[in-house]
Amino acid sequence: MILVDISVWIEHLRAGNNRLKTLLFDEQVLCHPFVIGELACGRLQKRMEILSMLKALPEVHLVEHKEVLSFLQARRLYGRGIGWVDAHLLASSLLTGCNLWTFDKPLRRAAAALNVLA
Repeated sequence: MILVDISVWIEHLRAGNNRLKTLLFDEQVLCHPFVIGELACGRLQKRMEILSMLKALPEVHLVEHKEVLSFLQARRLYGRGIGWVDAHLLASSLLTGCNLWTFDKPLRRAAAALNVLA
């Protein structure tokens, strides 16, 4: 199972992504509420259709904010160019036991260091 980051969804919604299409067809995609929220903040064609589809995907396990703070410290993820949403996605990937797929370079490096990069 793969948690798909916002950067991948944006590319897919703009131009299409064959790998993501295959993963969706094979029911291998997980979602995080923060990904849905970030996408909901932007302009989406077929807005309600896309948001409904994202909400219907299985979710990763969510991690509480205080746990993410501890996770950042314990894994020394601070100062690496990742953001708060990224930290949540990484923690959720580890907790769920899934991989994380992203095009964001700092997030890719952090995911690789944690052995969760898809």
